[in-house]
Amino acid sequence: MSFFALALGTATRNRDEKIIEAWYPQPVVNVDATLISDIKAVVKHDAGNAVHVLEKEQYSAVQTVFNTAGLQLNVKLLEAAKDSDQTLILTMLETDSAPASVAEGYLKLQLLSHRLVKPQQVVLDGIFGILHNIAWTNEGPIDLPELPERQIQARLSGRVLEVNCIDKFPKMADYVVPSGIRIGDTARVRLGAHLGEGTTVMHEGFVNFNAGTEAVSMVEGRISAGVFVGNGSDIGGGASIMGTLSGGGKEVVSLGENCLLGANAGTGIPLGDRCTIEAGLYITAGTKVTLLDNNKQAIETVKARDLAGKSDLLFWRNAQTGRIECLTNKSAVELNSELHSHN
Repeated sequence: MSFFALALGTATRNRDEKIIEAWYPQPVVNVDATLISDIKAVVKHDAGNAVHVLEKEQYSAVQTVFNTAGLQLNVKLLEAAKDSDQTLILTMLETDSAPASVAEGYLKLQLLSHRLVKPQQVVLDGIFGILHNIAWTNEGPIDLPELPERQIQARLSGRVLEVNCIDKFPKMADYVVPSGIRIGDTARVRLGAHLGEGTTVMHEGFVNFNAGTEAVSMVEGRISAGVFVGNGSDIGGGASIMGTLSGGGKEVVSLGENCLLGANAGTGIPLGDRCTIEAGLYITAGTKVTLLDNNKQAIETVKARDLAGKSDLLFWRNAQTGRIECLTNKSAVELNSELHSHN
């Protein structure tokens, strides 16, 4: 029987020997039944426990299995770990169900960032309650209750322990660097972000976990949790997309292909393809929008939620009346190919 996901990785433990984070260089999804069978023959598989701590004497046999499967990063990890005291774990998820441990949660986040699954296509229910609040430092991740003691040890050794971030989610680039992307400030892209090939995230752009881009996109604004942006779309400087965690309710907000959110604009409704919201205009589900015909004459007024998911829409604010209006968008966004062709 095939498994949903399989991954070999390293794990950091706190002083209570609990795993607080895990890194998987080469996870696999929709795992072939033969690979699962070969792994089970080497590792004593407990169906009730998805996370297995490998013993040193198991390394060579597991390495042979991964080598046969062509998973060379896992082979290299096992070879290097033979002379290390670092804990290696094997995480096997039979189905895509809610993560039950830190190691499982980290695997699912990395499946997203490795582009093996897309946002909203993997179950992450309860992940906030599972993950530890961690101090991400220049000496690695530290469980927050242990930080004061570690700071004292560092100072007495003549060092300063640099705390870069305090969060349950680390930055993606410390775990996964997908091909064909550029990120101006890696601290602004969380692990669990899905960045499609050709995406550029500028210095003030932000991408949350379980969110991201399909392919070529320019991100100068904020992509909130749960949001997926289609190929060729541009999130302008200071623009934002409302996610379910930031008050968007249960409806998933997404952008289709070749959309533009102007500078400091935003949306709380999903947009279809080739939609534009002018700079400075924020559309929410309850926003009253006047529909215009091709002669820019008013037809009727609706709530923005009635336009959710529709394509070829242009939203603007009438400069004379202040009324928010919508008409057919006659020109699709065309991103500068020079900005993305050499990522």
